[in-house]
Order: sequence, then C-alpha cells, then structure tokens
Amino acid sequence: MEILRIVVTGSVGAGKTSFIRTISEIDVVDTDKRATDEMAEIKANTTVALDFGRLTISPKQSLHLYGTPGQARFDFMWDILIQRANAYILLIDAHRPEHFRHNRKILQFFKKRVDIPYLIGITHSDCEGAWEASDIALSLGMLDEQPPIVTVNATEAASVRESLINVVELLTNCYQHH
Repeated sequence: MEILRIVVTGSVGAGKTSFIRTISEIDVVDTDKRATDEMAEIKANTTVALDFGRLTISPKQSLHLYGTPGQARFDFMWDILIQRANAYILLIDAHRPEHFRHNRKILQFFKKRVDIPYLIGITHSDCEGAWEASDIALSLGMLDEQPPIVTVNATEAASVRESLINVVELLTNCYQHH
C-alpha cells in the first residue's frame, strides 16, 4: 500500500488536532498536555510532540496525517516530521493576526528543509476580526509565488476532506511533472 505522509502545521489554536481528529478513521494518537504557559489563554491543552491519524483513500493508498506542535520551542519535532513528508498544510487562524509572524517563521522553516507541495488552510475565517486570505498571504510574504489557499473548517469532515483532496492533487501534479 502506498502511504502519503501529510504534515499539518501552524500556530497554537489554528486547528491542527481538530483537523486530524475530524477525518481520521483510527483513534488519533496525540500528545496533548495541559498548557502551563501563555498558551493556556488560548486553549487548555496543547500538542507537545505530534498528532497522528490515518485516512484510507483507495484500496492501494492511504494518508498518514501528522500534526505538529504549534510552539517554536518544539521545532525539533517540525524537523523530524517534515523529513519524510510528501506534502504539508499550513493552517492559519484568520482571526489571530498576532500569530501571522509565527506562521511565516514556520513556513520559512519548512521551506528551508524540504521542497514539497503545500497549501495554506485558513481556519476561523467566520470569526470576528478575521483577515481575508489575500491579506494573510501578504503577511506571509507571498508576493510572487503563492500556493493554493483554501478555507477550512477543522471540525467539519467535508471541509477537511476537500483540503486533503487539494493537497493530494498538488502531489499528483508534482509527480506527473517530474
């Protein structure tokens, strides 16, 4: 069976764990611990190593979904998880512009280590104060090269599935051109 490894990354509270829990056909393996630092203001628990879920997309192919911790102090896990990834999704929570700089750092971190397809998933776009996708792209420094940007509701299976279809299509196009 072919396994496609998709890393789901982003800042704290962007919806990484929810994204994987929403779509995984197995019980998600997670490393959530009680937040004891400033992140406790955003959410009670935070991922400290990884989340893991699986989704079979055909009899011969499955997606292994790896969620990263959102905090920079766990960037050693970003490095481990991205090394064997086929693609990644950067989830950005549209109503927390104070996290955009951190998301830009995550993106730069990943791009320095791998040259694989990725897309930007905008979460919480229905919240008060949410930024538009085009403004978020600018905040990430995307002036010329811009990956696909999709709106994702990390707790809605159809929305998560659609973003995964997009990333698998990116992978398919990438393999066809190499």
